[in-house]
Amino acid sequence: MGIKFENNTFHLFNQNISYIFTILKNNQLGHLYYGKRITHRANFDYMLVTNSKPNTVCSFEGDGAFSLEYIKQEYPTYGSTDFSEGAYQIKQDNGSIVTNFIYKNHTIMQGKPKLMDGIMPATYVEDESEATTLTITLEDDLLDCLMVMRYTIYEDRDVITRDVKFINKGVENLVLTRALSCCVDFDHKDYELLQLSGAWSRERHIKTRKLVEGIQSISSSRGASSAQQNPFIALKALNTDEHRGEVYGFNLVYSSDFLAQVEVNHYETARLTMGINPFTFEWQLKKGEEFQTPEVVMVYSQNGLNGMSQVFHSLYRERLVRGKWRDESCPILINNWEATYFDFNEDKIIDMAIEAKRLGVELFVLDDGWFGKRNNDCTSLGDWYPDLNKLPNGISGLSKKITDLGLKFGLWFEPEMVNKISDLYKKHPEWIIKTPNRKISHGRNQYVLDFTRNEVIDYLFNIMRKILKKSEISYVKWDMNRNITEPYSLNLSKEQQGELMHRYILGVYQLYHRLTKEFPHILFESCASGGGRFDPGMLYYAPQGWISDDTDAIERLKIQYGTSMIYPLKSMGSHVSAVPNHQVNRITPLDTRGNVAYFGTFGYELDITALSEDEKDIIKKQIEFMKQIRKDIQFGTFYRLLSPFNSTDKVAWMVVSKDQKTAFLGVYQILAKPNPKYDRIKLVGLNPNYQYEIVRKNLVLYGNELMNYGIIYNNCVNESKERKIGVSDFSSDIVILKALERCKR
Repeated sequence: MGIKFENNTFHLFNQNISYIFTILKNNQLGHLYYGKRITHRANFDYMLVTNSKPNTVCSFEGDGAFSLEYIKQEYPTYGSTDFSEGAYQIKQDNGSIVTNFIYKNHTIMQGKPKLMDGIMPATYVEDESEATTLTITLEDDLLDCLMVMRYTIYEDRDVITRDVKFINKGVENLVLTRALSCCVDFDHKDYELLQLSGAWSRERHIKTRKLVEGIQSISSSRGASSAQQNPFIALKALNTDEHRGEVYGFNLVYSSDFLAQVEVNHYETARLTMGINPFTFEWQLKKGEEFQTPEVVMVYSQNGLNGMSQVFHSLYRERLVRGKWRDESCPILINNWEATYFDFNEDKIIDMAIEAKRLGVELFVLDDGWFGKRNNDCTSLGDWYPDLNKLPNGISGLSKKITDLGLKFGLWFEPEMVNKISDLYKKHPEWIIKTPNRKISHGRNQYVLDFTRNEVIDYLFNIMRKILKKSEISYVKWDMNRNITEPYSLNLSKEQQGELMHRYILGVYQLYHRLTKEFPHILFESCASGGGRFDPGMLYYAPQGWISDDTDAIERLKIQYGTSMIYPLKSMGSHVSAVPNHQVNRITPLDTRGNVAYFGTFGYELDITALSEDEKDIIKKQIEFMKQIRKDIQFGTFYRLLSPFNSTDKVAWMVVSKDQKTAFLGVYQILAKPNPKYDRIKLVGLNPNYQYEIVRKNLVLYGNELMNYGIIYNNCVNESKERKIGVSDFSSDIVILKALERCKR
């Protein structure tokens, strides 16, 4: 297992996957194969297709069969017989973009190196035996520039990661105008492209389309990975579904502007590229300097979309998230935002905390409005000191009162932003991102601080550090409610303005790095107007994220279903909120709101003091139930069963514990139908030889029965309302399956 190099060919493989490429005749790298594991052999030359084709420009005089127009490549560039878009481009002093990076050497090592001393997010290993890394150095002698390509294959995960570094050793200044992280050339175009698209309050909806000739892409140019597109695409065979078939998934570990693209050429072959969006990128690579691309995670699955997702889930939960909270269950929290918005005082917060504690909540989170003169969204961002009119004892005093109740305390920040009506802006108007002599746009009455400036990062670190050190805080919600416009930094030269977006996110990572290092016990949750920056780069620093500002249970079915395509349940902030819902004005049963939120971190976002005693009793039971099941939910194996994107009737998903002895099936009725047909739902992931008791149904079935025949669902009873599924809109149920002690035949 690992990586072998024979006859100028590299073979990366483990038990399930193979990735093969070779050194071509021109000493560049040619791609041969990516997919299901194949037996290693000394020579894979039969995979290299070189045919003489009419009207083709070729690389060598007298050789009409070697053209990069149709030979598959590993990291191609435009300009030397390849007319498709390349993975990189370097502009030189004479204006040329033509390069010739050829193989120089390579090394193979156990383990996986960090990126940029661990500040650039990336997956990792805890033991060197977990993975093998191939580092290949290519050189353009004319430019005296090195390209260092890195591949890591995990031993027991169907994962390959890739990144690239450029090093300028010459005297000439170079300009990177394109520096993507990976390229994979496929043999054909017979795939569907799957992407996660949306907008604020409807993030990560699943979209699919067949590949056709031309370019199909998703991207962001907002200074964030965005709610509109997630930095993920998958290519799936046309017959692939959730449980069967071949699929390739690609996810960029990055939180700013990205491009994910598939180009189908005139020979009907597909080229997938992914990395930093060239539209907003240009990097000055001066003598002795280097540039590091973000990491791409590549997953191949033979077991459908669920198989792909489970590889991503396990990898991100165990080898992307770090620190104390990686292996601990998420605390059950209540957030005051939708309960009070800006209108609160210390007494109101304490009253909510007392009631929350009585019902079993573990963490109280104070959201926006605690600082400066923040009574609306027009003022005080940047002034991170407590409003003593609202909180006479400050954050330190309030946090002590909350923790004395037996709760943990959390606090909201939006460190990347500033209001014009603030002490910070009055003192440092030059600290915002703005184009000289141009009108400045605003969003939510706020402006973006320039994170390319070390003094901005230092200011924020010191002022946040002061609050965190003086108070009893175990959780921080880091929000970001506005995208970048008028992209220009007064801190950068005119030649460096194309570096702004990348330098900005490196600054965000730097602040996260300093805070998480100083406060390793604090659980950070990322937020960006909900799910506007929900990506692997954020998970590296913040183990959970607020996936959407839309807390409506029915809308959350689509959002959580789509998010689960890549991201584990343990990373998904999921709350029970008040009705009518504040985003869509829908009224859903309290039990359904809980039944959706269980499949995530779980918490509440409502005025708990304003509820009836019956509602409080339901919440108390929900919290008790979540405490019993959360370890299995957050660390178990998640399966999608019935998609909200394919049906207007029911949605279903389930989690199976690691030992396969417990399972939780969630079924959700969208709109009720009169006199409905019986539904049979086939379960997955169970041990076929175990006997499972279906709790509350007085029924015991073997795992193979539940998976091959399934269960008739219309007569399942809703526990809290004693209501049968299918007889009302927005009803739901959680079915619990437990293996009997003598569960095997």
